[in-house]
Amino acid sequence: MTLSPASRPTSGGRPFDAVLCDVDNVIRVYDPSHLNALERAAGLAEGTTMKLAFAPDTVLPLVVGRVTPDEWARSAVQGLAGLVSEATARELGEALVRTPFRADPAVVSLLRGARAHVPLVLVTNTSVQLEEDLEVLGLTDLAHHVVSSARVGIAKPDRRIYDIAVERAGVPAGRCLFVDDTQENVEAAAALGMRAVHYRSPEDLRRALGTL
Repeated sequence: MTLSPASRPTSGGRPFDAVLCDVDNVIRVYDPSHLNALERAAGLAEGTTMKLAFAPDTVLPLVVGRVTPDEWARSAVQGLAGLVSEATARELGEALVRTPFRADPAVVSLLRGARAHVPLVLVTNTSVQLEEDLEVLGLTDLAHHVVSSARVGIAKPDRRIYDIAVERAGVPAGRCLFVDDTQENVEAAAALGMRAVHYRSPEDLRRALGTL
């Protein structure tokens, strides 16, 4: 866990007064096994499709709400031209966008506990499908507020999305705990004075929330 220097505790002894938390690869966990199997069968290295899909120029239109997940997948697999057949590329794109996901119960439990004490804001780079996905996961009531990059048209690590999240939390940036699995996003939060946690496992979150 990477943690920025602690802010001055409040009179109640807490080192932070709000939690800002990422969604994907923190709360929501994906299972790419079907996609990986299709790649192996097509003679591709596992992860090839995701590498293409999450290249900055390809994923940005998705996470700022300019394209749908299906349009994003079609764009991503264009990079497979010449490597696999058109039909296989379409199958890989479909598997990409339909990758199964679940909520990590340990993380959800920790965040529900935190929500009882401080404002909880989800701040995530995601698609316009987030609200539907949270409903599928049974997590529409998890946080006090949700800041979706696809809805505000700004993606982390742009400081403006952090400013929106801080405003919704209702406390200064220096009183926020920020949790994300991407180092670049963590560094951006720390630069704004937040206590920033680089998430790799639920234990990182457990330690960060321990004071609650």
